[in-house]
Amino acid sequence: MILSDFIKLLESKNELIRIKEFVDPVLEIAEITDRFSKSKNGGKALLFENTGTDFSVLTNAFGSDTRICYALGVNNLNDTANEINKLFSLFTVPKTGFWDKFMLLPKLKRISDWLPKYKSGKGRCQDVVIKTPSLDYLPVLKCYPFDGGRFITLPMVHTTNPETDIRNVGMYRMQIFDEKTTGMHWHKHKTGTAHFEIYKRQNKIMPVVVTLGGDTVYTYAATAPLPDGIDEYLFAGFLRKKSVELVKCITQPMYVPTDVDFVIEGYVDPQEPLCIEGPFGDHTGFYSLEDLFPKFHVTCITHKRNAIYPATVVGVPPQEDAYIAKATERIFVEPVRLVVAPEIEDLNMPVEGVFHNLAIVKIKKSYAGQAIKTANALWGAGQMMFNKIMIVVNGDVDIHNYAELIKKVNVNINIVNDIYFTKGPLDILDHAAQSLGFGGKICIDATEKYDEEKLSENKSPNQEPYEFINRRKFDKNAINAKITVVLDDFVNTQNISQVVWMFGNNIDAVRDCRIIDSHLVVDACMKHKNHRSIFDNCEFVFNRRCPNIACSSEETIKIIDEKWEKLHLGEFISSPSEKVKNLVLSQSSEFVN
Repeated sequence: MILSDFIKLLESKNELIRIKEFVDPVLEIAEITDRFSKSKNGGKALLFENTGTDFSVLTNAFGSDTRICYALGVNNLNDTANEINKLFSLFTVPKTGFWDKFMLLPKLKRISDWLPKYKSGKGRCQDVVIKTPSLDYLPVLKCYPFDGGRFITLPMVHTTNPETDIRNVGMYRMQIFDEKTTGMHWHKHKTGTAHFEIYKRQNKIMPVVVTLGGDTVYTYAATAPLPDGIDEYLFAGFLRKKSVELVKCITQPMYVPTDVDFVIEGYVDPQEPLCIEGPFGDHTGFYSLEDLFPKFHVTCITHKRNAIYPATVVGVPPQEDAYIAKATERIFVEPVRLVVAPEIEDLNMPVEGVFHNLAIVKIKKSYAGQAIKTANALWGAGQMMFNKIMIVVNGDVDIHNYAELIKKVNVNINIVNDIYFTKGPLDILDHAAQSLGFGGKICIDATEKYDEEKLSENKSPNQEPYEFINRRKFDKNAINAKITVVLDDFVNTQNISQVVWMFGNNIDAVRDCRIIDSHLVVDACMKHKNHRSIFDNCEFVFNRRCPNIACSSEETIKIIDEKWEKLHLGEFISSPSEKVKNLVLSQSSEFVN
């Protein structure tokens, strides 16, 4: 479903607001979007029709359970998971007889119908060709006051492996440097970087093409954790049950879907020095600080007539990306179960865990040590390698009901025996890790224990499940809970969502966790160059810079407050930044104490 049709559908379902008055893409669109995305059930999608350019901006389009289902064309996200399960079963069940193999042929024909198809001539995405390309033509957003500039936030970045010609479509933010260049923010673990390194070894210019909009499944496919070598447009074809039609670009030897709204063609020169990119208010809720990344050079821009510019705003959760992540959780739990860890019954990655920080896993347990086996299997599986806090349970417990989950954890854990530490890859955006992209992980085995696992007992079996205290009040001799999380004074310990978010972001699990007298104590305070550990006889040097919270400025909040009624946005929504502004500790993207 292309964006224009998707907008019509959302409007017919009362899921979209059109804003006809001018709203500035610099800071203002993001502030309004943030207010709606944090509203009950994700608020509504927003179409800004007066942006100071020729194009409308669509935000928060995927920002609810209902809208993500509309975007993927399903009634329930589990429907897609069930289809993947059937597809895997089709090829994993042994076919012994002639009849079994014969019955497989129609299924193979169906799959071939999902393969991308190549069209000659031009596509709708090339209705308009801008002969002298300029990124100033587009309504690109600046979201937060300390962002390094304006960023394209929903780009589908096309690269190919020059050795195999296998295509990858990833989503890497792009900072506008000038009218013809941007940053290309692909991390070391990403496929785009792998392709870049091959071109660098071959001393060749790397063609790169970026698309925006088109069928809503394209955007989702670009974010999906597909195995290497699986074409995102084959996956999009599977979701739509029809092939994606591709057309050749004008200035680069690459193909893109005919129905996307914008095509930005260009290249990256691997021999060119890397450039400073950032800061950027990121999906962790903190700024990702400036760093060195490749530069993308624009050679051509084309677009549909009446093209719509899609954008997203990320930051302190929940935001639109939380619903995309939940879709991935539901859709890919079956492949994970079938291929990686068959004992998995359910998986929950809470919004406050910002994808990679926290995972709760429910397993069907049949032997001692199975929780640790599951954790290690998941930590070795694709993007799950970035997870750093994993809780594993079994039995009759709803892992989406946190009150029920806490009770289960409290009953089943023996702190001395059931906490497992290791080290491994972490997300590049993990600012608390002792080293960039590498640090500690923790698994809390809260499964029901077999006799072989009952090595000793807690000294205080009737302890409370957890305790959140600030650093000033911390006294290691007066711990009442099995798990104690120590936070900075400015964190609201009565706000569980804020606590979990800060806890997940601010720890290196090996460095910041200690077992003290059968208690697990966690130092979840912000780390900075002058940070002193809460633990006695623990002297570590934290040499990394610490980012600040991504938050709107008072000036922007005031502008939107005053504009609200004139913009016809409905009932007034106060700025979510008001609830976290006390966490902003300096007037820059970096937290310096």
